[in-house]
Amino acid sequence: MSKDFILPDIGEGIVECEIVEWLVQEGDSIKEDQPVVDVMTDKALVQIPAKEDGVVAKLYYAKGDIAKVHEPLFAIDSGDANSSAAAAPKAEQPVEAAATKTENKQADSSVTDFILPDIGEGIVECEIVEWQVKEGDTIEEDQPVVDVMTDKALVQIPAKENGVVEKLYYAKGDIAKVHEPLFAVRVAGSSSESAQPAAKESTAAKASADTAKPQAGQTEAPAAARQGKAIASPAVRRRARELDVDISQVSGSGAKGRVMKEDVESFVSGSKRVSDPAKAGSDTRAGADTRTRTEAIRGVKAAMAKQMMKSVSTIPHFTYADEFDLTNVMALQKQLKEKYADKGIRITMMPFFIKALSLALKEFPVMNAQVNDDCTEITYFDDHNIGMAVDTKIGLLVPNVKQVQNKSIIEVAQEVTRLTQAAREGRVAQEDMKGGTISISNIGVIGGTVATPIINKPEAAIVALGKVQELPRFDANGNVVARKIMTASWSGDHRIIDGGTIARFNKLWQEFLEDPTSMLIHMS
Repeated sequence: MSKDFILPDIGEGIVECEIVEWLVQEGDSIKEDQPVVDVMTDKALVQIPAKEDGVVAKLYYAKGDIAKVHEPLFAIDSGDANSSAAAAPKAEQPVEAAATKTENKQADSSVTDFILPDIGEGIVECEIVEWQVKEGDTIEEDQPVVDVMTDKALVQIPAKENGVVEKLYYAKGDIAKVHEPLFAVRVAGSSSESAQPAAKESTAAKASADTAKPQAGQTEAPAAARQGKAIASPAVRRRARELDVDISQVSGSGAKGRVMKEDVESFVSGSKRVSDPAKAGSDTRAGADTRTRTEAIRGVKAAMAKQMMKSVSTIPHFTYADEFDLTNVMALQKQLKEKYADKGIRITMMPFFIKALSLALKEFPVMNAQVNDDCTEITYFDDHNIGMAVDTKIGLLVPNVKQVQNKSIIEVAQEVTRLTQAAREGRVAQEDMKGGTISISNIGVIGGTVATPIINKPEAAIVALGKVQELPRFDANGNVVARKIMTASWSGDHRIIDGGTIARFNKLWQEFLEDPTSMLIHMS
């Protein structure tokens, strides 16, 4: 019995592709990871591999046709694996899998799997934070179903259609994979003919997942190194070749022993991947302090660790710092804060920092530029998408205010309030996290006067704002007066920004903030 191979996501924003060349024909036997078809997107030529062994039953497109992402590409008869999934439960099958098959058989015309979609560029898995529904609940299209944590943010997954939750495949704290079933839903009013294949595929996928899980009283042993053909994607095989690694000798931590890129890199470094999550929280070294605990670095903290390592290892940083006298702009901020409080608009100092920075960027466009990885090209951005680092309970998030050059201070203030609230709730939209061109880190709200911030790659500069202190300074007449002083600490990409440029840029930004009325002349 055949089932459909669904064309997966093949690039950010890609919704369709052209069939360039089929590498197999109907009736051909294929193996897992074997290239099946070459397709052309609007960005590159991509080769689609098979996900399992089987026989090609039907090719749904001809050469030159346009195929849609998330729709059937070809049909495959997976032979014994599919037959056992469709067969009645047997004694050697897991009890839970058998029960699920029975349920789906009773209503095989209406139960389908909800496939976890792409939830961010480069995201392949996420942690289940909280289910918003339970089995048996009726759900509606666009209703929030589950909160998941990626390595960038907390994301809420909505339902795609009306129905009843049949089965939740993961518990709170489990790791779910992108493009794999997340939960099963019984869809009301679906025709028997159209829903039956999906129901059978759902049953097969769930039975496979249940069979792969350890039963009660058992522990999951680490995958042994294989002899012969390893299960791995073309990208992983390419990485193994780059590192001169025999992939058949690498222990796989993925489903069915699939070798992941991390497994190859761990093999090279000589480290051993822990495949039992229960072991990750304990330290079994001889003489180890029993009060010591070890936990996995996940979510935003893991993303920040990777991003910062890439930044400091590929960008030559240099730091520049100077003092700002914010006495006048803070007085203006206080007036506006009181004036707009009744309108529900919160005016803080951040909108002034952001707007003044945008005005300075007009005169120094290199501060709003980015270089490619090998530093052979520089791209200047017309839009000033200014990021602001927000300290949250899930880690550091850097949403950005888009097109600041076209916004007033009040409009910037409204965006700052929206993004700050979303970040502190851990619910920043992916769009708000993308496309930043320069960043501000306001460490002063916590404490500290001077910092050496790390650039938010691929941006070219970042500034850290120290705390505002009331300090004695000399006025024009030589009298000692109290002024509100803040130190701004810059880090710049020394490949494209030199010391003179960042000093002159900072001086202009300083002038706008120390004399806020001067900003009016430069606003369009």
